[in-house]
Amino acid sequence: MFKPENAALMIIDVQGRLASLMHQADDLVKEINTMIKAAEILDLPIIWMEQYPQGLGYTVAAIKDNLVNHKAIEKITFSGCGCDDVMQALKDSDRNQVIVTGIESHVCVYQTVLGLINEGYQVAINQDAISSRTPTNKQLGLERMKDAGAIKTSTEMILFELMQTAEHPNFKQISSLLK
Repeated sequence: MFKPENAALMIIDVQGRLASLMHQADDLVKEINTMIKAAEILDLPIIWMEQYPQGLGYTVAAIKDNLVNHKAIEKITFSGCGCDDVMQALKDSDRNQVIVTGIESHVCVYQTVLGLINEGYQVAINQDAISSRTPTNKQLGLERMKDAGAIKTSTEMILFELMQTAEHPNFKQISSLLK
């Protein structure tokens, strides 16, 4: 069971022109933004990465505009776990559960998830907020991550799991994000 006091949100490489080439790109951005807003309401740390932004471009404005209180961590490794700054941010968060979003499912997201599992983290992959350029690669990435031990979830599923009850103090705020 994922709990707000144990969970962090991870956003992987939703950058530049590549982001616009993702399968169902508009839905992807909407779902990631819902997760960002919910993470802030539920006080989850947000670990936000950019893969070589000088070459690939920076996080798309539609997402970056919701991250004004956060700082992107630049990386050059496909896996976020290969970047000391990412691992330090995760360690500093003092959380052992990671909700993963971003692109691409079969490359950077996949390799990061495997690294997180290898490091002992419990990982939820939000299939609504992860994509690749093709549906086949998205699905393959999700399947491989699940086979490795990640938990497949959706935006609505993980947010209700984090709250556990309609009596949660943020229930109305979170529910309004899902409409």
